[in-house]
Amino acid sequence: MWYNGFLDLSAWQVVAVTLLLTHVTIVGVTVYLHRYSAHRSLELNAGLKHFFRFWLWLTTAQNTREWTAIHRKHHAKCETVDDPHSPVIKGLGTVMRTGAELYRKEAENPETLRIYGKNCPEDWIERNLYSRFRHTGVILMLVIDLLLFGALGLTVWAVQMMWIPFWAAGVINGLGHAVGYRNFECRDAATNLVPWGIIVGGEELHNNHHTYPNSAKLSVKKWEFDMGWAWIKLFTWLRLARVQRVAPIAHRVEGKGQLDMDTAMAILNNRFQIMAQYRKLVIAPLVQQELSKVDESVRHQFRRAKRLLSRETSLLDEGHHLHIQKMLEHSHPLKVIYEKRLALQQIWARTSSNGHDMLAAIKDWIQEAEASGIHSLRDFATQLKTYSLRPAVA
Repeated sequence: MWYNGFLDLSAWQVVAVTLLLTHVTIVGVTVYLHRYSAHRSLELNAGLKHFFRFWLWLTTAQNTREWTAIHRKHHAKCETVDDPHSPVIKGLGTVMRTGAELYRKEAENPETLRIYGKNCPEDWIERNLYSRFRHTGVILMLVIDLLLFGALGLTVWAVQMMWIPFWAAGVINGLGHAVGYRNFECRDAATNLVPWGIIVGGEELHNNHHTYPNSAKLSVKKWEFDMGWAWIKLFTWLRLARVQRVAPIAHRVEGKGQLDMDTAMAILNNRFQIMAQYRKLVIAPLVQQELSKVDESVRHQFRRAKRLLSRETSLLDEGHHLHIQKMLEHSHPLKVIYEKRLALQQIWARTSSNGHDMLAAIKDWIQEAEASGIHSLRDFATQLKTYSLRPAVA
C-alpha cells in the first residue's frame, strides 16, 4: 500500500533502517567534519569527502566551513565567554536545550568564519548548491523518506533531523563538559561519557579529545571503544583515508636510570599521561594511607581528596581551594605531594621552549622527590627516568 512506501517495511525494520541512516550521519560528523575538517588528523579520499558533504547537506543542512570554524573556536576559547557553547559559561540546561541554536547564532559571526574557517571547501557546488540552498537538502530528504517508508517516513525524517542537534550539539557539548569521568586533567572541563560509542561515533570520549585534539583516535584506555576510529581503520584499509596524527604513546625502558634529553622530551610529550599516573600511583595511595591516620573529627576534610588534589587548578573554585587548604593542614605528606604535583606541571609550562632548562628542572624535581621520604613519590620519580621517545629494542 502507498502508506507503507516503496520498501514496505515492518515497523521494526523501519527502526533498524533509521538507526543505520542516523549512524551514517554520525560517521559524517565525526570522521569528516570533526577529525578531518576541523583538526586535520587524517586525510580523506576526494570521493569520500564529497559523499559526506552531500549526505550532511541532506540530513543536517550543515555547512562545512561554519561547523569547522565554530568547533575550532570552541577549542581556542574553551570555557570562556567567547566559547560558542560552553555549559560552564552558558549553563548546562541552555546548551542541552538550545545547542543547535547556539551553533546557528555563532555561524552568523563573520569574524568566527574568517579567523577559524580556513581551508574549507569553496568550490562551485559549495557556492551554488550546498551554501546557497542549504535547506533544500533536508526537504529532499523528507521527500525520499516519504517515498521509501510511506507515512512512517515523516517520523524517520524527524529522527534524522533531531539526531545531531540532540546527540552532538546537546549531549556531547553539554554533558561532555559537565558529567562523566576524566582520564586527563586538561585545562577545560571536558569529560568522557559512556557507553554511547556506537550512537555518537566515539565523540563521547570528549576529555580524551580535548587533551589530544589533533589525534584521529579518541580512545586511550583498553576498554574504551571509538566507533569513529573503527570506521577510519576500515577507510584506511580501503585506501580511502590516511591517518596523519594520533595521541603520543608513552614508552618506558625498564631499568633505564639515566635522565637524558630523550627522557625530558618524552616526559613533555606524554605529560598528560604522566600526570594521570601521578594521580594513580602517588595521590590515590597516599590519600588512603593518610585517611587511616587522621582523627575521626577531621576525616570529613578528606572527602573528594583524590579528585581535588589531582584536579586542573584552573577548574577549582574558591570553595575547592579552601577545602584543599584545610585538608593539607592536617597532613604534611599530602601537602608535599600536592606541591610537588604543581611544581612538576610548572616545569613544562615554564621551560618547554628550552630543552636544557627543562632537563635541569626535571633533574632537580626528581632529586627533591627522592629525598622526600614519601615512598610512592620516590617510586614515581624513579619511574620518570625510564621514559623514552622510542620503545625498548627487543
